[in-house]
Amino acid sequence: MSYIPLSGLSLRDIEYVVAVDDLRNFSRAAERCGVSQGGLSEQVRKLETLLGVVLFERTRRHVAPTPQGARLIALGREVLAAARAMIEAARVQAGPLEGMLRIGVIATLGPYYVPSLLPLLRHAYPQLRLQLTDSQTLPMLQMLRHDELDLVFAALPVSHDTLHCTPIFEEPFVAAFPAQHPLAAHQGLAMGELDGPDLLLLEEGHCLREQALALCGMPPHHDRQRLATSLEMLWHMIGAGEGYSLIPHLALRHRGEWEDLITTLPLSDARRTIGLVWRASDPREDAFREFAAFLRENTPDGCHPVTDPDQGGYGIQG
Repeated sequence: MSYIPLSGLSLRDIEYVVAVDDLRNFSRAAERCGVSQGGLSEQVRKLETLLGVVLFERTRRHVAPTPQGARLIALGREVLAAARAMIEAARVQAGPLEGMLRIGVIATLGPYYVPSLLPLLRHAYPQLRLQLTDSQTLPMLQMLRHDELDLVFAALPVSHDTLHCTPIFEEPFVAAFPAQHPLAAHQGLAMGELDGPDLLLLEEGHCLREQALALCGMPPHHDRQRLATSLEMLWHMIGAGEGYSLIPHLALRHRGEWEDLITTLPLSDARRTIGLVWRASDPREDAFREFAAFLRENTPDGCHPVTDPDQGGYGIQG
């Protein structure tokens, strides 16, 4: 094989190839990388010519790595990970919580937690600039593993050998009913009373769906004809009288206009644990744990800080 100078290899081109492998689509990969599809395709072809290897099998409806391409792309991921580790080490020298911090927040938490969090961070970390993303848990953990995010606020437990996490606070659940629903008149409720046909759920992919099913003692793949696309839509469906559901405590803020339509009842010992998640390879782990301690000291009203974060075993409880 002829000699290939290292100057011919570009981290940018490797990043393009990895994006195509992740998304199996040149158009979406170009969008992720912030370049035109033609430009990305041309750079991938140039890299293939340089390596003397066809990295992808391409048809109109199908993009997939060739066997040799898959092996080289795996090595490319390692190269990118090493480059990111170098950048993160430099960040630590400049100040671990200064500059840009890319944070993901699960969609059932972000709109209700972030508004009160931002003023605290602006005061305590004036040199910190934030880039916020909200989505479902699994896509954000994938972004975290690929260094597209630095931290993720998620409901624990989160298990992956390349990720570390620490709990911050426990958020209670309440049961929310249409005002005229028979269960709304109860003084106290057991979780087993909520497993009826009127239980409303979020669509697949939302961790709150799995949390509600687990708390109610129902199988994880329970079929429902009507599913909400978001927590706000779930609330609207309850207000419309379609059924009832479990709602995280922080999502009850500013709901005064719904008082005549929805009745909420506390649930004893039904709660989820919110924690911070980061890459195990990130050299800022000590800073992230200090950040988590700061967040515990500023736990939002109605939630409970985790007093022993190293104890383990945190997750959905009910």
